Order: sequence, then C-alpha cells, then structure tokens
Amino acid sequence: MIRKMEHVAIMVRDMDQSIQFYSEIFGFNVRLRGSKPDREMAFLYLEAQQDMEIELIQEKMAAVEYSETGIVNHLAFTVENIDETIQFLKEKEIVFTSDEVKPTLEGGRMILFHGPNQELLQLVERVK
Repeated sequence: MIRKMEHVAIMVRDMDQSIQFYSEIFGFNVRLRGSKPDREMAFLYLEAQQDMEIELIQEKMAAVEYSETGIVNHLAFTVENIDETIQFLKEKEIVFTSDEVKPTLEGGRMILFHGPNQELLQLVERVK
C-alpha cells in the first residue's frame, strides 16, 4: 500500500525567510511554490534525495494559532492508488478527516487521517 515517505510539513511564519534558510543553510531546492486562498505552500528537496521533501506551509490568516496545528503539521506517504488504500484503511477502521479526496497543488490527490496518537497523516497519489 505505502510506496514511500512523501514529505514532512512544517508550519512557518515567513515563507521567504524559511525558503532562504533551508536553501542557503542546508542546500534545499524549491520544486514547487503555490497558494490556495487560505495558505501558501512550498515543496523543497535535496538534490541527493529528490523523492523526500519538506513542505513549508504559511497560513494567510493571522488568527491561526500555530500551537493548535503544531510546528510539524503532518507526515505524508505516497501511494499508487489512493482509492484502494482508502478502502484498505477503512477496513482497518481508520476514520478520515474528510469524506472526499482533495486535489494537491500539482493536480494529484490527497486525504488526511489521524494516527493512534492523534498525529496527522496524509496519503498522496501523485500525478502520473
């Protein structure tokens, strides 16, 4: 079911400053940067490990409390077929945060659920 670890999402207060930090200090490259109405996101990778990324998320609404969402927001896993994986997890009594699969910035599909300690987990089916 799970093909690989996809990314770790980190909540940031200043997107430009965070991108600069991860780029200049650790050598990350920006693969994708985009916005939705409520947040800006950027995906960064290392040249030596391009298939594991850091997702930076900056909420656009100042009222969002970072202590509520955590600095590390979620852990994502790549799956080949999200519909089959959802069905498998539902059979294991996993409850998803939404009844519908949502689009990713690059046109893939994703859904969220919680692990046994309320950690936020995400399944991602990338664009083929």
